[in-house]
Amino acid sequence: MTKTVHHWIGGKTVEGTSGNFGPVTDPATGAVTTQVAFASAEEVDRAVAIARAAYLTWGTSSLAQRTTVLFKFRALLDANRDAIAELITAEHGKVHSDALGEVARGLEIVDLACGITTQLKGELSTQVSSRVDVASIRQPLGVVAGITPFNFPAMVPMWMFPIAIACGNTFILKPSEKDPSASMKIAELLAEAGLPDGVFTVLHGDRVAVDALLAHPDIAAVSFVGSTPIARHIHATASAHGKRVQALGGAKNHMLVLPDADLDAAADAAVSAAYGSAGERCMAISAVVAVGAIGDELVEKIRERAEKIKIGPGNDPSSEMGPLITAAHRDKVASYVKGAAAQGSTVVLDGSDHTVPGFENGHWIGLSLLDHVPTTSDAYRDEIFGPVLCVLRAETYEEGLALINASPFGNGTAIFTRDGGAARRFQLEVEAGMVGVNVPIPVPVGYHSFGGWKDSLFGDHHVYGNDGTHFYTRGKVVTTRWPDPADDPSGVDLGFPMSR
Repeated sequence: MTKTVHHWIGGKTVEGTSGNFGPVTDPATGAVTTQVAFASAEEVDRAVAIARAAYLTWGTSSLAQRTTVLFKFRALLDANRDAIAELITAEHGKVHSDALGEVARGLEIVDLACGITTQLKGELSTQVSSRVDVASIRQPLGVVAGITPFNFPAMVPMWMFPIAIACGNTFILKPSEKDPSASMKIAELLAEAGLPDGVFTVLHGDRVAVDALLAHPDIAAVSFVGSTPIARHIHATASAHGKRVQALGGAKNHMLVLPDADLDAAADAAVSAAYGSAGERCMAISAVVAVGAIGDELVEKIRERAEKIKIGPGNDPSSEMGPLITAAHRDKVASYVKGAAAQGSTVVLDGSDHTVPGFENGHWIGLSLLDHVPTTSDAYRDEIFGPVLCVLRAETYEEGLALINASPFGNGTAIFTRDGGAARRFQLEVEAGMVGVNVPIPVPVGYHSFGGWKDSLFGDHHVYGNDGTHFYTRGKVVTTRWPDPADDPSGVDLGFPMSR
């Protein structure tokens, strides 16, 4: 064990005092390289108190001061892309190019936060009544928290804290304990950019720390990204304690392929979207619905491409897919493939026993492809979160659409077709929050919001974009009347006020 990751509180590293630690492994080797301190409820209390004190000045600071810090942070983040990507690869396992892409997508939200001034403009109506003006303004909430997953240790926090901080809140991040180092590097860059102490906090931990944040009276709002069962718990618990909540849950993203589609393009897209980052993406395509007679040809094209993917350590430039985050998760993903045939699927590719020479203790799994997958099977019903692609068959567009809409998940979906009318119909009829037309992973750009439907989102707000600004602020309406000195006293009037 080479290092210990502690907390970031009050603008500096603070050693954990609970005495509890969790292991962090290198997924490519299986070796424990780091231990991370787990915060106790008392440590959460102290961190929140520091963030609350910092809010008293940051919340009333000028927009110019906030955006100046964010512009400096953006420059530092850009200059340190490789360093952050290396930390992600070392602890998550994804290949370096994929980690760089994660940082780049996070930078988009920092860009948005740098321009927060236009998002926070209020409204003014003059002379709504005699010498009466009405203004609408938005103000920060206070101390807010973000609880983020292992699969995007840099990007998902950057979906949250840049907007929250730009709006005038102070932010407490509880990152995944599986890959904590990227969040600490980000904290150091924020401090270097001039962010005042206490405005950004990193608390590591397990359920003890999470539940303390959810119940804390000085936390005004909670953002979460993770699995559906945990999202439901976060939403219910934080809401019961009077907090504003956005909780993004799991996914089973479908790709509908119509008979007129370019099958080579569809196969390329399916392989990229299903197996990128070893399938550990909430926007991964995990189910392809082949319509009509194209199924066999499409499956064969996917198989040909999948067999050529090079699996290896994320820091090897020749690797296209890395390992899974933990050995336990690897075993769980493999179990879906091993049990697929017994539940009615045709196993076209079985990667469940894959190993990489020289790295036999790594959390390796190969690419798996299942065809004719029944909707009753575990491989279809569950969010596998690994490199397993299910192919289902449908006779018509209507049948394929009904299959997709019957899923309890509604995060993202895609259609591949040359028919503009069918594509337009699909984007209106499909029950999902994000839709791609010949785009397999329709993650919105920063100035549009990210979020799903049904069991993929709990709460009313998506993340970033306009929804992010509204989530991290609350509205206030100010009605003003400045009487003219020549006015006669109006006297007492117990009637309901009316505009005149």
